[in-house]
Amino acid sequence: MVVNTNVSAQAGARLLNESSAMLAKSLSRLSSGSRLSSPEDDAAGTAVSFRFDAQINRVTAANTNLTNAVSFSQTQDGFLTKVAKALDRMSELSVLSQDVTKTDSDRGLYNTEFQKLASYVSDLGTKDFNGVSLFSSSSLSVTTDGEQHTVSLAGTNLGSTTYTTATGSAIDTTAHAITALTNIKAAITQLATDRATVGANVSVLQAYSSQMGVLKDNLSSANSRIKDVDVAVESTQYARYNILVQSGTAMLAQANSLPQAALKLLG
Repeated sequence: MVVNTNVSAQAGARLLNESSAMLAKSLSRLSSGSRLSSPEDDAAGTAVSFRFDAQINRVTAANTNLTNAVSFSQTQDGFLTKVAKALDRMSELSVLSQDVTKTDSDRGLYNTEFQKLASYVSDLGTKDFNGVSLFSSSSLSVTTDGEQHTVSLAGTNLGSTTYTTATGSAIDTTAHAITALTNIKAAITQLATDRATVGANVSVLQAYSSQMGVLKDNLSSANSRIKDVDVAVESTQYARYNILVQSGTAMLAQANSLPQAALKLLG
């Protein structure tokens, strides 16, 4: 029996420290919901999870860009719908102005409305969306993922010659009305093409946005398997470590009391 070196107490203290450390780690995992409470838990997994987190954030940002581009294109179509109504009325006025029972004075009245509608169409061509021109000949490049890939959206230009020729027409005489009708019909044809282009833009943007949603779900699922804690499993481990700490504390107390038996020998 020795007094200076209590091997049982040393072993008990070491095991108690290990159990206490595991209990603290298990508690951290349960409270944070993360299996990777510190890098040493899984060095490789921590690195992979970090890259997944960054990629998920990039995908989220790209999807935001896509939804904003959808809003941009839908705003374009909303204005083009109004342009269609204006051109439709202008074509109607062009035909009415060709009525042989009307005088040039009557045609002047038709022309007043015609010119107001022409100004309205021209004004719509100057509108913008958050400072970006809605109706420009320049195409727009929209990011489609987090890896610098883009899709090009064809521009819709209400300032093109087809539109300006139509809005620059007049119906104050029969001859002018005939020419104006030809110009308006050309503008209507161009508008139909432009609206189809905008519709195609919205369709492809929504497809890309849906794709980004699927990609984000799959990345999040893969990342979850790496870093998220399995609460059922970890709760069992926590209970185990908790018992080990309690029993280790009790046994250390017993080991520390063993040298006291030497006093009986001395007595």
